[in-house]
Amino acid sequence: MFKYLDRTKEWTRQWATKHAQGKHAKGWLAATAFAEASFFPVPPDILLIALLLSGVKAWVQLVGITTLFSVLGGLFGYVIGVFLFETIGAPLVAFYHLESQMAEIGELFQEHSFITLFAAAFTPIPYKVFTIAAGLFHIDILLFTLAAIIGRGARFGVIGYAVHRYGKRISTFLYDYFNLLSLVILLAIVVILFTSFK
Repeated sequence: MFKYLDRTKEWTRQWATKHAQGKHAKGWLAATAFAEASFFPVPPDILLIALLLSGVKAWVQLVGITTLFSVLGGLFGYVIGVFLFETIGAPLVAFYHLESQMAEIGELFQEHSFITLFAAAFTPIPYKVFTIAAGLFHIDILLFTLAAIIGRGARFGVIGYAVHRYGKRISTFLYDYFNLLSLVILLAIVVILFTSFK
């Protein structure tokens, strides 16, 4: 999966740049955020960055749109896991070659549901695997929604602020090293939470 995304990185960047133009740009952002959380391979971060670089000043609004539709897409993934796993969920997981990750996520859900769902917003594993797995393993839907709002909001908020604040100077770094940056942010949040409640 990750090798595939690496091979298509330039195509993805060009696609995002193209769809960041025009009056339908926010609609494309919403659609991409929704789809990525349940079945689509292209992360909305790329389109969010392209929109911010195109001159859109309302970065908070863009972060809100991305977060809202990512959460809604995640709920759709949850529904797939509950009702349509055999017909849609399993083929999707197999298409991305993520069967082993699905099994590992199921084990994590048994003891650390909220932390696993929150961390899902930052891990390199596609978010759709977590949303479908949450439904498959019948994670509490309110817990799922709360974790999605906080986790996805934090992820897109960091990206939105960084690009708004630093522009093109940081965009290339975000494009090329986003997985690494996501893990660093996740580690920082975990450390902050641990020291706050210690």
